[in-house]
Amino acid sequence: MSLPAIALPRYPSSPLTALDTLWFQVAGTLCNIQCRHCFISSSPTNHAHEMMSLGTVRRFLAEAATLGVKEYYFTGGEPFLNRELPEMLEATLAQGPATVLTNALLIRPETARRLRALADATEYSLDIRVSIDGWDAATNDLVRGEGTFDRILAGVAHLAEAGVNPVLTVTEACEGAATAPGRTRLLDFLRTIGLRQPRLKVMPLLRLGAEAERTRAYREWESLVGRTLTAEEAEALQCSSCRMVTSRGVYVCPILIDFPGARMAASLAGALRPFELSYRACYTCHEQGLSCRT
Repeated sequence: MSLPAIALPRYPSSPLTALDTLWFQVAGTLCNIQCRHCFISSSPTNHAHEMMSLGTVRRFLAEAATLGVKEYYFTGGEPFLNRELPEMLEATLAQGPATVLTNALLIRPETARRLRALADATEYSLDIRVSIDGWDAATNDLVRGEGTFDRILAGVAHLAEAGVNPVLTVTEACEGAATAPGRTRLLDFLRTIGLRQPRLKVMPLLRLGAEAERTRAYREWESLVGRTLTAEEAEALQCSSCRMVTSRGVYVCPILIDFPGARMAASLAGALRPFELSYRACYTCHEQGLSCRT
């Protein structure tokens, strides 16, 4: 007698409505610091994903142009560890707006001036997004490492002096950052460091990698199993309009590069399909409206 079939848990899928956004993991998982909340545990010794070459970036840019990509993001690890980043940005800015996510520790006066020159030479926008996790050394350095607060401020000052107005990104590792008083305090702090028109983005925590050790991992109930997505919910997920390129291929999004099942193809064309939201981080994206975009 055969046993009855057991129904397996079902997860909703996110359709790819349009490939509007393309991410490049240009520094791989290599970083010059080791943040205690990093969801991919980037560090000076993490080689899970390696540096990308200028040639590889140009190849994907050419494919992206044929697919209608509208904007580009550069991340890591720390993107400025990749010495070819300026040339990558120049090639990108010939066809669309670009954003770089950085800890600003490697931004020196000459770096800032070159970024300004790249921005001045294109009709598209170049945004620099700087990560910080507090309004003083006591709050930031607990997460990002001793001495990083002052070094981040130095990088921001170099950008401001060159006429580049960065976006400052803070996570909820900074307690109270997501509240109205917390945002006000952060904006007031940014004005004190010379940003006359401060730009702030507050991000929820992803309980992966180092963050799972710092506080906690996802709980059993924190998943999308058994859920269905409305068209509006699906459209709000960043995986419905983006893909991530790393040294190891094309992944569904910037968050899941540590998961082999999130690798979709070797080319962008091969990644143009729906994605099952079976990962814990998908819960955060759905419930908190997480978008890594600026």
